[in-house]
Amino acid sequence: MMYKSSPERRDAPEDMRREFTANVSHELKTPITSISGYAEMMVAGIARREDWPKLAEKIYDESRRLITLIDDIIRLSRLDEGSINEHPAPVDLCALARRCAERLEVEAARRGVTVAVRGAEVSAMGSEALIEEMLMNLCDNAIKYNREGGRVVITTGEREGFPCFSVEDNGIGIAPEHLGRVFERFYRVDKSRSKDTGGTGLGLSIVKHAAAWHRASIEAESAPDRGTRITIVFDGKGGE
Repeated sequence: MMYKSSPERRDAPEDMRREFTANVSHELKTPITSISGYAEMMVAGIARREDWPKLAEKIYDESRRLITLIDDIIRLSRLDEGSINEHPAPVDLCALARRCAERLEVEAARRGVTVAVRGAEVSAMGSEALIEEMLMNLCDNAIKYNREGGRVVITTGEREGFPCFSVEDNGIGIAPEHLGRVFERFYRVDKSRSKDTGGTGLGLSIVKHAAAWHRASIEAESAPDRGTRITIVFDGKGGE
């Protein structure tokens, strides 16, 4: 099945604010509750001294999860408010793809996944930071929602004369009923797996908003147990 981006339906600002506030409150509460619970066990003497290192590790992990979530919320809010004022400049997509692959090499190896870059040298006009954000989020998802021995391929090139890049994996894939919603904020196909992989539920929403900033189109193709391919085309047809 394929998903293609289209101009967003605009709900009432107050409805959007309420929904976002409710989701953020829920997502923040989970790690904060865990941190508070582990700390209380240590302070109240409920936990044995020999268990403190394990509890401290859990507090650290939940703290990192909280920081990642807050960082993603800030990024998404800036994109949503249109407060990113950058002048478009030529961005070498192939060089950026190679840099992202190198940055994710250790995490990919830890999960038994390979990351490769292929395609033609091509440049797109835009924000290097935002394009890198899109690539990193897409590749991170492709690694996390993969399987031992899986692969991730980043391809750069052109489509109908427009620069583009795609991130493809042979992982667990996405069912048709979920594919049209995975770019929504906090939407998770499998909440239990997202918690295990450390996902915040905002990565693909950030990709969607960053693509909209570039007026780039998004195409997503996926099938369960066969993998996913997401393509960003800098064709000036995307956006809001």
